Amino acid sequence: MPRAWVGAALVIAALSAAIFAPVIAPADPTFQFRDGLSNVGLPLAPGTGRFLLGTDNLGRDMLSRILYGAQVSLFVSLVANTLAAGIGTSVGVTAGYFPGSVLDSLLMRFTDVLMAFPAILLALGLAAVLRPSAVVVTVIIAVITWPALARIVRSQVLLVRELAFVESARSIGAGDPYIITRHILPNILMLVVIWATLSLPNTVLLETALSYLGVGVPPPTASWGNMIADGQTYYRNAPWLILLPGAAILVTTLGFNLLGDALRDALDPRTIYRA
Repeated sequence: MPRAWVGAALVIAALSAAIFAPVIAPADPTFQFRDGLSNVGLPLAPGTGRFLLGTDNLGRDMLSRILYGAQVSLFVSLVANTLAAGIGTSVGVTAGYFPGSVLDSLLMRFTDVLMAFPAILLALGLAAVLRPSAVVVTVIIAVITWPALARIVRSQVLLVRELAFVESARSIGAGDPYIITRHILPNILMLVVIWATLSLPNTVLLETALSYLGVGVPPPTASWGNMIADGQTYYRNAPWLILLPGAAILVTTLGFNLLGDALRDALDPRTIYRA
């Protein structure tokens, strides 16, 4: 599928930029060059002198900051998604395998409470209590993200637990831990993988939003969100300060969306086209 190849190429480009940022970045992303500003104190435009993508309002190299910003955004998103997938899967499987129990009611009501809050408001509330850092932002995004997966997994487990092979395992005396690990989890694993891939763009955008609002990764660490926040004052005289990190966000989220859609279509039998 063409979109799968396009999505994979964009994702590989974003991951490569993040992984190899220390090698390919021309400068330290926090270093303020003396010649990084024009005579009137404005950022240098892309292609000016030795700055390929120009400089920001403090004379720092934009290319270096975008590359290192990819590290922050992708690291936070990948780790947060992994945590969310683990928590959401555990909660969903437990609630779905014991439907109608007290444990099911407690887990689902707690999930409902988290889902009742708008994601960005809940994130801002948690960030206001905790000291902003990459680790804190990762935990906040994971807490906000897992309830949706828990709901999806629970509904799928309710179907799988009634299938014949699960009933057969139960009839020969297989215990609940064995059935869950050997029969339930393998049949919902691909669902979790597809969800995690499609959820990555949302976590990238959420991390960017938190950094933009000043409660994400704190300066001077380069983050696409705080780069846009720093550059918005200069949007008339130096539009590249918001356009360049915005383009990086667009490319990354588009790549994960295309790859996730292609993966879902390839693995979901209801979307397979037959000649």
